[in-house]
Amino acid sequence: MSAEVLKGHLDGMILAVLAAGPRHGYGVIDALRTRTGGRFDLPKGTIYPALHRLEQAGLIDGAWSREGGRQRRTYTLSAAGHRQLGQERASWRDFVAAVGALMEGNAVMGEEPWPAL
Repeated sequence: MSAEVLKGHLDGMILAVLAAGPRHGYGVIDALRTRTGGRFDLPKGTIYPALHRLEQAGLIDGAWSREGGRQRRTYTLSAAGHRQLGQERASWRDFVAAVGALMEGNAVMGEEPWPAL
């Protein structure tokens, strides 16, 4: 799936991956690919700017470490990131319910659907 399709959802997906524990950038990419059965195989050029944006927003914390002679930045979810993830999950559930109702032609939360034109 392309990064364009994920616009608006990528930050929440990264927060969800980091909720499982600290990861470096490639670890985030790998977790997204693995946990979605290969559907979200996103390039570094998509993930790293999002990680930097989330860090600047205070939703994740980054720290440099050395692994195998290479320096890597490892990211963890901050307290604000945990709160934001809760909000993202609630928003996602609402979105899925609304789209599901629309696609299935069902009413959302007891409301009548709009009449067909």
